[in-house]
Amino acid sequence: MKSIKPAELMSFIAIANHLSLSKAAVELGVSPSALSHTLRGMEERLGLRLFNRTTRSVALTAAGERLYARIKPAFRDIDDALEDLNDFRGKPTGSLRFTAALTSARLALLPLAARFVAEYPQVSIEIVADDSLVDMVSSGFDAGVRFGESIDADMVAVPLGPRIRSAVVATPEYFEQHAIPRTPHDLRHMPCIRQRFPSGTLYRWEFERGGVALDVQVEGPLTLGTMELCVDAALTGVGMAFVFAGLVEPAIAAGRLVRVLEDWCPYHPGLFLYYPSRRQLPAALKAFIEFSRTTPVDGTAPVR
Repeated sequence: MKSIKPAELMSFIAIANHLSLSKAAVELGVSPSALSHTLRGMEERLGLRLFNRTTRSVALTAAGERLYARIKPAFRDIDDALEDLNDFRGKPTGSLRFTAALTSARLALLPLAARFVAEYPQVSIEIVADDSLVDMVSSGFDAGVRFGESIDADMVAVPLGPRIRSAVVATPEYFEQHAIPRTPHDLRHMPCIRQRFPSGTLYRWEFERGGVALDVQVEGPLTLGTMELCVDAALTGVGMAFVFAGLVEPAIAAGRLVRVLEDWCPYHPGLFLYYPSRRQLPAALKAFIEFSRTTPVDGTAPVR
């Protein structure tokens, strides 16, 4: 059997991480056809099929799973050894990939990343905004930003900024045509902008006052997929939106939106920077974590 080159094993690991030739090809900077050719040659020399492949899916065979389990820790050790060399540099270098929901990215991650790259110009950052929860490790992310309740227990989480509060808002023109709600129950009879999560669930507006919690299933002319779109819709005057206050504070200050039911709007756990617990963190990620501990995040979105 001819020897297998380390570059081929790296290609194998990338495919196994993503279970996708196209995603692995993007990570490696090669074409899917070239990656497929590399894999095919490797399998021929091993005399074993490592993946079961169809036009729609890629899955590890039993032989592929065994190989993946054996060599992935070894390549991680190599990565860790190379990361150790960063101790000899004055400042960290390299690239970081973050996953975050769009709201989390706008309120915390993007402002923090912009300040970080200004101080560490040899580090580049990629932010992938996706409201769906993703497997960070298999998707090739270094870290992410989410709300505390949505972070897996096996992750290390670092708080970013203060707690976040909800807000019910609409335009002044909207309230010229509709009465101002005095309690959450009044919302049942008013045009509201609904939000549907990636899971397909419609969000029930959550309220709390004096230890009494309740949620309301609102109705309205628009159902949207992100909180940012709900803010945009509210600015048109089509209905009331239930969003994080940081997204609308500039519009409220400018008089474009009016806040109601403020005494009923609860606070939520703040945003967290999270990452897998592992023996050796990349120097750039360690620097970002330390930077996040000392750099305040105000949780206010840019003015639209």
